[in-house]
Amino acid sequence: MKIQRLLGITMMLLSQRRVNAQTLADKFEVSLRTIYRDLETINIAGIPIVSYTGNDGGYEILEQFRIDRQIVTFDDLQSILIALKGVQSSLADQELNALLTKIKALVSRSEQKQMEETGETLMFDTNLWHGGGLKDKSILASIRQASKNRSVVSFLYTNTEGNGEQREVEPIGLAWKGYAWYLYAYCRLREDYRTFRLSRVSGLRVHLEPFKNRGVRMEELDARWGNQETGPLVHLLLRFDSRVRVRVEEAFGLDKIVVDHDGSLLVRVSYPDNHWMYGMILGYGPDVRVLEPAFVAEKIKKQGERIVDIYAKGDRE
Repeated sequence: MKIQRLLGITMMLLSQRRVNAQTLADKFEVSLRTIYRDLETINIAGIPIVSYTGNDGGYEILEQFRIDRQIVTFDDLQSILIALKGVQSSLADQELNALLTKIKALVSRSEQKQMEETGETLMFDTNLWHGGGLKDKSILASIRQASKNRSVVSFLYTNTEGNGEQREVEPIGLAWKGYAWYLYAYCRLREDYRTFRLSRVSGLRVHLEPFKNRGVRMEELDARWGNQETGPLVHLLLRFDSRVRVRVEEAFGLDKIVVDHDGSLLVRVSYPDNHWMYGMILGYGPDVRVLEPAFVAEKIKKQGERIVDIYAKGDRE
């Protein structure tokens, strides 16, 4: 356990600029005294750890220090290659191609032969089987480059109701969420940060105009939003028929499901009150009933009546 902890501390210090002792103690669930001893052991082993005092104090490994390939196993390299290939499947980026080449160069000939003989046992692919993805994959590469260069971009954005609106934004970065790519950006029209689903973006233009860094990172926005869709949060109580159990478990997770005495499934979830939420509920057809709140149940009922009316008119015609 100590060896695993020492390796874990080393990898954490290599991957982060500076870490304080309390953070390490919390991470590895040991006392501060144990962490201090571990840091001394790592130092004695030849890995140069420097300590800093003050409000921004902590421990870090000297910037000149580099880790040897020997600590990265064959399985580690395979995992890295799988992840990179999955992203590259939809992101046409020359830098990623170069990175893939570098990682492959770390794999010995015997290991390469082993990979060819065994074949892939795990695949990660950001492309969708049945479409619904990006019509123009070059959008991803263009926005990623604009984010890195801090160049303003503009595009026509179509929301879930089908309304198009011209937007001019300062791109921060791209995120793969669930089954789609999203752009995190500062929207000049809304004068606030927004997410944009890339499948709804058209007419993309990258401008020469640079923008200043506003000091907000993607991680902060992701933690702030928690959900890529917008709208006031609604707390739902849904009852599903047992015949859609598999779908419900896949969509909401076992921790959100309670099996009622009659075998039906009760699910408590919270979603933004918007077009997507109603579409999600209607997608289960007669196999779901909204128990709470009443205004959502009433809206679903009215939409169902409109659907019946549409088909009734079709029969009369």
